[in-house]
Amino acid sequence: MLAGWLEQGLPADTVVVEPHTPAVAAFAGRVRHVATTAEVPAGFRPGAVILATKPQEAPLALPPLARFAAPEVVFLSIMAGRSVGGMRALLGGAANVVRAMPNTPAAVRQGFTAAFAGPGVSDAQRALCDRLLGAVGESAWVEEEGQLDAVTAVSGGGPAYVFLLAEVMEQAALAEGLPPELARRMARATVAGSGALLAASGEDAAQLRRNVTSPKGTTERALAVLMREEAWPALMREAIAAATARSRELAG
Repeated sequence: MLAGWLEQGLPADTVVVEPHTPAVAAFAGRVRHVATTAEVPAGFRPGAVILATKPQEAPLALPPLARFAAPEVVFLSIMAGRSVGGMRALLGGAANVVRAMPNTPAAVRQGFTAAFAGPGVSDAQRALCDRLLGAVGESAWVEEEGQLDAVTAVSGGGPAYVFLLAEVMEQAALAEGLPPELARRMARATVAGSGALLAASGEDAAQLRRNVTSPKGTTERALAVLMREEAWPALMREAIAAATARSRELAG
């Protein structure tokens, strides 16, 4: 995400707090790096503070940032599971917090992020967060914080489900006797190309599926297996429900 923001042009006085120096080696000279919050200059006044620490580290990482809480500052969190209320408590109670859930395709600027604006977040601050999140893909807003649990299950974990699809397609190709290199290339290219077609097409996913499915053909025979009620549809609903429940557990 930092790479995407740099491409869009960050202010020259941007500060990155990162205790592990190798993590910011690629950005040397382009941002000011400090190892701890205590090293941030006393007079520094950010417009936005990005909370990108691990959720379990929040109780230690967030309180030192409370000195930046002010009406003109927005805290944008990309920590999974941490609620707005919980973060505000750690930041002093009056902080303006936006909670967001991005996904890993942000690394290639093809991410999807859903966000929720907590109490006190202004329209201008919401627009600023939109610009930050939009630098690495699409962004959208939910009106109820609880909806982020389903967002986490669908788009946050979604890339893993797609990667699993490529993985099992490759394994199935091997089982049918195709050479390993061909099986791997074919599975990856098919998944990636289908995603690109879906993104570029104005048709919905169901219609694109029907376009590939010739009557009484090979694809129809395969889909008859995958679309059994107890097969792919039921398993995906069960998987999303399980991930949503876990997100709620993490949020407390």
